[in-house]
Amino acid sequence: MTIDSFRPVNPHRRLLIAAGAIGTMAASGAASAQGSVPDIKGRLPQALARDEAHWNQVGALFPADRGIVNFENGYFGMMGRPVAQAYQRNIDLVNQRASFYVRTQYDAGGAARIRDRVAQEVGAAPEEIALTRGATEALQNLITNYNRLKAGDVAMYADLDYDSMQYAMQYLKERRGAEVVKIALPEPASHQGLIDAYAKALDQYPKTRLLLLTHISHRTGLVVPVAEIARMARARGVDVIVDAAHSWGQIEFKVTDLEVDFVGFNLHKWIGAPLGVGFMYIRKDRLSDVSRAFEDGDFPASDVRSRVHTGTTNIANVMTVPDALDLHRAIGAPAKEARLRYLRDMWVQQTRELPNLQVLTPDDPRLHAGITSIRLKGKTTRDDNLKLAARLRDEFGLFTVRRGGVAAGDCVRVSPALFTTAEDVTRLVHALRIIAA
Repeated sequence: MTIDSFRPVNPHRRLLIAAGAIGTMAASGAASAQGSVPDIKGRLPQALARDEAHWNQVGALFPADRGIVNFENGYFGMMGRPVAQAYQRNIDLVNQRASFYVRTQYDAGGAARIRDRVAQEVGAAPEEIALTRGATEALQNLITNYNRLKAGDVAMYADLDYDSMQYAMQYLKERRGAEVVKIALPEPASHQGLIDAYAKALDQYPKTRLLLLTHISHRTGLVVPVAEIARMARARGVDVIVDAAHSWGQIEFKVTDLEVDFVGFNLHKWIGAPLGVGFMYIRKDRLSDVSRAFEDGDFPASDVRSRVHTGTTNIANVMTVPDALDLHRAIGAPAKEARLRYLRDMWVQQTRELPNLQVLTPDDPRLHAGITSIRLKGKTTRDDNLKLAARLRDEFGLFTVRRGGVAAGDCVRVSPALFTTAEDVTRLVHALRIIAA
C-alpha cells in the first residue's frame, strides 16, 4: 500500500489513485507507515507459505477476534485494516457530501475507473465487466437472462453448485420452457472422473444447451477443471456459465484461463472488499446472448452494464474495491494461494487416515485450494453435521459451518484465512483426533 492508504487524504485524490495507479504499490514493495506488509520480492510462494513470522505480520493486518479460532472464512473475507480504514473514510465522504459528490464525482467517472481497475486485474476488457452486489446477483442475471434456450432444450447443473444458482437454473423451466437436469458429482472425486461425469451427463442429455459450473464449490472446496469441461461442452454446442465466487483471490488466474464466456465473481470473499460487491463478466462478442435486465434503459443495449439493474447501491463499498485490490497485490496472489493450500494440507495430511473421519476434498492439487470439508463416517444428515460443528465450537473453540446439498450427505466445511496460524491448525488436528477416535 502507499502511505496515503493509512492516513486521511483528500478523498477525491484517493479515489483517483486507487482506481488508476495499479502498479505503484507493487513497485514500492507496498511499504506503509505501519510497515504492515513485508516485502516478498524474490521469494518463492511455496517457501513463503511456511514462513510463520511472515504470516504473523500479514495476520496482524486483520482484526480477527482471537476468542475463537475462525475456520469459517468462506462466508466472506475479513477486510484488512487499511481496507477498513479506507471504507470508513468513504462512508464519511458519501455521508457528508451526499448527492453532490455522487453525481459530480462518483457517477461522473469514479465508478468507471474502479470498473477499469477490476477489469485489468482479472484480465478482461472494461466493456466486459459490470459491477454487482456480489456473485449471486451477477449469476442470477446471467442465468435467467441467457436467451439462447428454446423450449425443450436442457439446462444442467450439479449438486455442488450454490443454492441460489440452482434456484435460478430451475427458474429456466418457467422462463424458457427448458428441461432442467441436476447431476451428482462423484465422491471421492478425481480430475478425470469429474470430466467423465460431465461427459456422461452431456451424452445422456444431448439437448443440453446451458451448463452451470462452479469453479470452487462452497460446499466441499472441490476445484472443478472448468477449462477442460468447457472445451468439451463447446464441442457439443453447450454454453457454460461459471460461478467463480470462491475462486478469484483464493487461487490465481485470469478470466481467460477459464475459457468461458460468462462468469460471476465476488469481491467480498477472497479479495477482501467490503460486503456486497462483485461483478459479472460477459465476453464482448457474446453480449447479445444475455438480455438486458428488466429492459434496462440506463445504459444502451450495447453496454454490459445494462445486464444488471441494481438501483442505488452502497457506493462506499464500491469506492473501497481498489484498496482491497491494493492489499491483495501487496500480499501477493501466488503467496496467498500457496499459504491457503499449505494450511489446508497441514491439517488434512494429519487427519485423512483417522478412523471414522471422511475428508471429502481430494489431495490432487488441481482439485483443491484452501477449503476442505469433512464428515464422520455414516453421519450424513443435517443434524449429524450441525452437532459436529457445535462440538468443534463448544468443546474446542473452533468455528466451522455445516454445509448441505452434497448428494452423498451433509458435511462440515473448514476454511482458513490469511490470519490463520500453524497453532490454529494444530488445535484443529487435536480436536479431530479426539472426535474421530
